[in-house]
Amino acid sequence: MASPPPIALHPQSETFRRRLGRRSVVLVGMPGSGKSSIGRRLGQRLGLDFSDADAEIEQAANMTIPEIFQTRGEAEFRKGEQKVIARLLDAGPQVIATGGGAFMNAETRGRIREKGLSIWLKADVDTLLKRVKRKTNRPLLQNPDPEGTLRNLLAAREPVYAEADLTIVSCEVPHEEVVEAIVNLLDTSLPNSEP
Repeated sequence: MASPPPIALHPQSETFRRRLGRRSVVLVGMPGSGKSSIGRRLGQRLGLDFSDADAEIEQAANMTIPEIFQTRGEAEFRKGEQKVIARLLDAGPQVIATGGGAFMNAETRGRIREKGLSIWLKADVDTLLKRVKRKTNRPLLQNPDPEGTLRNLLAAREPVYAEADLTIVSCEVPHEEVVEAIVNLLDTSLPNSEP
């Protein structure tokens, strides 16, 4: 099976990178909102590297996230997550996909505010459920009532996600359309000169 064609650089990708300066684009939102797949495509579109914080955590721990939750607990996972995101933000401009709970940490939010531009990928419960049912790597949702858990998490997290610099709806459309919507939003939101 042939791989999909690479995503073309946006004609103004160099201008976007200059307008971002040293800041990274940081995607936040619920599990299933599309942070990783949209982030990867957005990085290609803007000519920026892409980092998935969850993948970085797994690599550093040499364990999957469910294994980390099971053997070390959520609190230990969150400490590692905080360190990884700080390291990624210090590395300079890129697109970063965070884990669903990362933005809930006040210190992480502060670092993102200082060194990044946060974008909340907002999705409704039905969309999220449809997407997370396809995966088994969501430890907080591995229980008898994943829908109830998801609804409770969303209710608790939405007010914090709303603190993100920008919000984009991530619904059941091709991810390329969401990427284009983000690019258009960045074009109208970024300052015209380097920060």
